[in-house]
Amino acid sequence: MTPTTEKEPLRVLFCVGVTQNFFDLPATETGPVWKAYGDMMSNLARMDGISVIGTMDDDRLMVGKSDDAPWTFYIMADVVDLDTVVAACNLFRTTMVGEHRLWKYGKIEARVGRALIIQGG
Repeated sequence: MTPTTEKEPLRVLFCVGVTQNFFDLPATETGPVWKAYGDMMSNLARMDGISVIGTMDDDRLMVGKSDDAPWTFYIMADVVDLDTVVAACNLFRTTMVGEHRLWKYGKIEARVGRALIIQGG
């Protein structure tokens, strides 16, 4: 009998940026976009194969649109496989804000690695 070994999850940092289209909206029209972001984050956290470790909002030291790093906010998670990472990123294509997709107002990029384990000496 061969021992079963569980595959280590991928450690993923989802980097999310709010784009200029959001900032071009009148203040009275930003609410539905924030609701869509909340829906996207809730759906990501409920996906099979994703265990959210934590989130971090960069809004106090990074103000305005995100062209690249620094991003607006981050979600760190352990994810079972690359297909699940892709499915999580796809939420920006499937989450709607009125007649538009969330990607009109933001973007997501996933950084995939593994948990850093320092071996003691």
